[in-house]
Amino acid sequence: MAYIPSGGTPAVGAAPIGSQYCVCKVELSVSGQNLLDRDVTSKSDPFCVLFTENDGRWIEYDRTETAVNNLNPAFSKKFVLDYHFEEVQKLKFALFDQDKSSTQLDEHDFLGQFSCSLGTIVSSKKITRPLLLMNDKPAGKGLITIAAQELSDNQVITLSLAGRKLDKKDLFGKSDPFLEFYKPGDDGKWMLVHRTEVIKYTLDPVWKPFTVPLVSLCDGDMEKPIQVMCYDYDNDGGHDFIGEFQTSVSQMCEARDGVPLSRGRINRDYSFLDYILGGCQLMFTVGIDFTASNGNPLDPSSLHYINPMGTNEYLSAIWAVGQIIQDYDSDKMFPALGFGAQLPPDWKVSGVGFFPFGVDGIAQAYSACLPHIRFYGPTNFSPIVNHVARFAAQATQQQTATQYFILLIITDGVISDMEETRHAVVQASKLPMSIIIVGVGNADFAAMEFLDGDSRTLRSHTGEEAARDIVQFVPFREFRNAAKETLAKAVLAELPQQVVQYFKHKNLPPTNSEPA
Repeated sequence: MAYIPSGGTPAVGAAPIGSQYCVCKVELSVSGQNLLDRDVTSKSDPFCVLFTENDGRWIEYDRTETAVNNLNPAFSKKFVLDYHFEEVQKLKFALFDQDKSSTQLDEHDFLGQFSCSLGTIVSSKKITRPLLLMNDKPAGKGLITIAAQELSDNQVITLSLAGRKLDKKDLFGKSDPFLEFYKPGDDGKWMLVHRTEVIKYTLDPVWKPFTVPLVSLCDGDMEKPIQVMCYDYDNDGGHDFIGEFQTSVSQMCEARDGVPLSRGRINRDYSFLDYILGGCQLMFTVGIDFTASNGNPLDPSSLHYINPMGTNEYLSAIWAVGQIIQDYDSDKMFPALGFGAQLPPDWKVSGVGFFPFGVDGIAQAYSACLPHIRFYGPTNFSPIVNHVARFAAQATQQQTATQYFILLIITDGVISDMEETRHAVVQASKLPMSIIIVGVGNADFAAMEFLDGDSRTLRSHTGEEAARDIVQFVPFREFRNAAKETLAKAVLAELPQQVVQYFKHKNLPPTNSEPA
């Protein structure tokens, strides 16, 4: 009988994993420890097969080499995958003892398997787990270790250049110099990669520092020749040639051989995955709207009504965001807050608070509380924003890139405390924090779109500008008939950039990063 990973039939061929928009590539290294010994006269000859999930079916993605006569293999063949933060990328690692030269897995002895998401691996950087049988029972022996590493050249070079005693090209004044940088193209011709600004009326220009990816400037080759051309700017486009020289990145970094360089410095342009692999935890909080406008949860027309399928728009939003974020929080204890409810026994308006485990726990706590509260009002966002902001502010005292806070607010209506909320968001924009708002129902969400500063800079009622855009608003109604993964992609698309933007602005490298 053929080996069939649960959920579908076997298929071979490196199927693409994830959407067309790839954040980066991840390399997975696999090793095994104390594997089952299936050979009578010698030890097992293990190899590992990686499966990815596609439409509920497990597809063979790739396999390692065979480690001959080895119960503790460290495979040299790596698995390279496209990494997409906004997707749950399910993986299955299966180990076999090679008995024949056949490529058919049912020709080999099964040693055990392990399943998880790619997010689980990258959030821990390295995981070790016991192998399981096909029925998910322990295999009895054998561990698998999987380590993740980003495969992207994210080095950038920052150059500060100056000219001295340049040639005078203007008849009645000094030159207006600028520089152009070229690298050799594949066709043997010089290809323009950067042009500086024009410095007016000077023979001793000092250009502004500029930063370019090392790949763009020299294809990552520090010794590749770079042609630098200096021109005197003319309005008619007929720029006068002043001079040229050839150099390389290594020469510029040492500022030698007469290169007019004030400073050359190579840095890492850290990515979102750099911070995650460096140990940054995403701290998730959900805020749920329990105001009266939602309707009685026992009424099928209510937004809080849980249908026979066990879901509603609130639960769908919790699942869409929570199933992604939970892989990046080690303790998975997620604060779940409510607003606009009256609580027993005195039925005063108050918040509802839980600390459930994982997204399953949030969904269960939400469903359990519905019969025990009265839906009231108002729809005040600022208390929840300020609550999470206090924890984010405490995290800044560490001055490390170890925590970033994400607040998911699910609501059905107009914000009652708009001025206070604007002020709270502006203050939160200075902190390691992002806010995701999902609007359920068919209300007017103009105020939510106003908080989402994609088209304009958000200002508080005092005129203070937000330090950065931290709000992402999505109306659920646009995704009612779409695949459930589509909502997650929409609400989480901007989050990696927001995380990097904050830590970069604060000059905080990943905690476990190597020196630049």
